[in-house]
Amino acid sequence: MPFDVKLTDISISLSGDEELRGVLAVPDGEGPFPAVVMVHEVFGIDESMRSQITRMASAGYLVLMPDLYSRGGMRKCLKATFRALVDGVGQAYTDVEAAKQLLLTRPDCTGKIGVVGFCMGGGFALQLVSKGYDAAAVNYGQAAKDLDAQLAGSCPIVASFGGKDMSLKGAGPKLEAALTKAGIPHDVKVYPEASHAFMNPTQAGPKALRPLMNTVIGFKPRPVEAADAWSRIEAFFGEHLV
Repeated sequence: MPFDVKLTDISISLSGDEELRGVLAVPDGEGPFPAVVMVHEVFGIDESMRSQITRMASAGYLVLMPDLYSRGGMRKCLKATFRALVDGVGQAYTDVEAAKQLLLTRPDCTGKIGVVGFCMGGGFALQLVSKGYDAAAVNYGQAAKDLDAQLAGSCPIVASFGGKDMSLKGAGPKLEAALTKAGIPHDVKVYPEASHAFMNPTQAGPKALRPLMNTVIGFKPRPVEAADAWSRIEAFFGEHLV
């Protein structure tokens, strides 16, 4: 039975009197619970991302999504965040690590922790697979050019891609081949009729751009495929975060 979830906007104190904002979800049940750092897509923490946080927490996980745009605003941080995604270093990683440490120090955390990401966040999740997580869920995330090096020391990975996502053409089979070669436990699936952002419960993007995202670019929710992807994440995390 799914847990009821309490969603709270929080601030995490960082060095130099800076604060990182984020959204914390706590299941309404008797813990302790395994934890999940969830990394948002390019549009930040919007209604879709809040729904994803709640969805994960309802399965019995402490979930924290750090706002990677909260230390400087979306316009200022967007370029730096994408640069960090490519380079593998930068403020975004500091922020994700702060979220991770906050979860691990909570008394209601089991000490097991996973990372989940969507779109841009899926790319970050793939960058973090060797950074002390017990499992990772990569949802239509871009891999590094040297995928074999990126996967060195990786935790188990569950990944989902859309077959009609031209921005990540062939990414699913390439990731699965690399994981198989490296002997890393994994579950990779490509949904043939889905495109990018298919797991979003609502249309991706700012309201003014949603018709374009849907009809022209083809980014739109696919509830059946999303439900299957979530069931795979829950099963995979249930195996590796116990």
